[in-house]
Amino acid sequence: MAKYLGLRGSSLSAAIAVVSSLCFFLFGYDQGDLAGLLTLDSFLIRFPQVDTIHGHLTAKTAAVTGVTVGSWNLGCFLSAMLTIILGDRFGRKTLIMTGIVFLMIGEIIQASSYSFGQLIAGRVIAGFGNGFNAATVPAYQAECSKPHRKGTLLMISASTCIAAGLAFGYWMDFAFAWLDPSSASWRVPIAMQLIFALAALALIAVMPESPRWLILQGREKAALEVLATLNNTTVDSNDVHQSFLQIKDAVLEMSKSNFSATFHNGDYRHLHRTLLAFMLQVMQQMSGINLITQYFALMFVNQYLYTTWVARLLAACAGTAFFLASFVAVVGIDRFWGRRSLMMFGATGMCVTMIILAILNYVHTGGALIAGSVFLFVFGVFFAIGWQGMAWLYQVEIVPLRIRGPANALSTAANWLVNYVVVQITPSIFRNIQWKTYIVFAVTNAVTVPLIYFLYPETGHRTLEEVDMIFHQASMTPRPWLTVVRIAKDEPLWYGKDGEDSFDYSKSSFHERHVRFSDETTSSEGEQGRLRGAAPGAVHTSSSSEDMSVTQGRRSSDQVPPVPPLPHHSSSEEFNEKADTYEAAPAPTVYRTSMDQQRARSTSRPRSSRSAKDSGRGW
Repeated sequence: MAKYLGLRGSSLSAAIAVVSSLCFFLFGYDQGDLAGLLTLDSFLIRFPQVDTIHGHLTAKTAAVTGVTVGSWNLGCFLSAMLTIILGDRFGRKTLIMTGIVFLMIGEIIQASSYSFGQLIAGRVIAGFGNGFNAATVPAYQAECSKPHRKGTLLMISASTCIAAGLAFGYWMDFAFAWLDPSSASWRVPIAMQLIFALAALALIAVMPESPRWLILQGREKAALEVLATLNNTTVDSNDVHQSFLQIKDAVLEMSKSNFSATFHNGDYRHLHRTLLAFMLQVMQQMSGINLITQYFALMFVNQYLYTTWVARLLAACAGTAFFLASFVAVVGIDRFWGRRSLMMFGATGMCVTMIILAILNYVHTGGALIAGSVFLFVFGVFFAIGWQGMAWLYQVEIVPLRIRGPANALSTAANWLVNYVVVQITPSIFRNIQWKTYIVFAVTNAVTVPLIYFLYPETGHRTLEEVDMIFHQASMTPRPWLTVVRIAKDEPLWYGKDGEDSFDYSKSSFHERHVRFSDETTSSEGEQGRLRGAAPGAVHTSSSSEDMSVTQGRRSSDQVPPVPPLPHHSSSEEFNEKADTYEAAPAPTVYRTSMDQQRARSTSRPRSSRSAKDSGRGW
């Protein structure tokens, strides 16, 4: 069989996107599937502990239902925490394959369940597998994507495909409900997940490993081959050379790090960035989305007084609307709005919708109940546009390579922990405070908007290494939490909005710093500079397209291209003005990225005037 099925360039990127999409499809499927089964008679007869629709809505059944739904999230939380330890040790592919295997085992146990304990065990194991995938797949896809495509590809996977899985799960429950009272009416929809899991497992097995992870392990030749294949070129091409240098410099920084670096800021604001990712996942879950999606059919029965058949149909239709709305973000995230604008739009819409739902449920008349059903649809639409895939995309864009494994695992674990709490308390909180539940989540969404506006920089159209540079500049200011947003707006894009600009990274001062660091490293530091099993000197950045292999100790001078002196003209004045604007330290101590833009861009084309302002500066 040809390597990577003979795929190269955009075809290989598409195959990686398919793997990611299947994993996130399974993510959504499991949530949608159980939501419909909670209204199915044959399922409730087998598991009466979760029967809340036949006059049994007691405090005990409400609590047990929450535990049943939340057990999947608990499994996700456990594996997300394990990813902190295992993520960078075993690689992206290995963890994804492990996650799929655990997910399949869990679904087999659920589909064959004859006891309540067996059902819970199956859900925990399936969630355990999904947690590995949710913590790893976004990083894997981002590390194999070009910056101007990264947002669209990740939104297809993490937004559209979760929504597609959710809708498909609802429709499978509706389609097989006619088999009721046979247990096949709920066993078949659960078992259907195995088809998609097997497809994902077979495809990921023949895909390349992340080039960033390979460089991290000192496997530079393999990384070069993967980069060349992803770019549909040869290992000695300039594009591969530039990408290699950027990743290698990031790995050089990572070599000086350990897990504790996640909780310290330093020059690159590690704790700051980890907290941004962590808070974003918390905000996503505190929007109240799983209050609705995991109890859709049950809410239509208990709150809006529909029959179970109509409730399953409405849930399936709501899931379909959720899926269709997700395409708005896919189309617009890199072309029109950017990350910040979509998140603020979604949070505002969800806040208003929650207020309306509270009013309609307080009135609780016939017309109000119909309107309330409609606004459940509307809430899902706002979430799909602004938040469904955004938390997964943004966390891999904001976190640096050197702490990406533990930081992404922590933020993903936060998602699952808050998710578990929300789905655990939902039946009980609706039973106790009823319509006031919506007010709680209206407030959380209202708080989200100013947090995004003031604290979260735009990351659209930027490489992962560009984001490092932005946070480094922010670290030089008195108020980095606030100034990082302004710096991200003002700094030009290295490669333009659509990848149309040429930027010679090897001549930038960002790379020059790492060249100096390598030249100052002595061979006696070999063991300290070793990258998790890499040979001594693996941290050194080679800029020769003919020999980028690991060298022993100090690099020879012919491997380092001469870096021309920085120009002393108006661009220096431009930089100093920026430094004053950001209240930064004196200009010589800050990366001169704006000057690099003028020096490093190809002279064969004019400098693009586009900047991050064009990709989501405001609403």
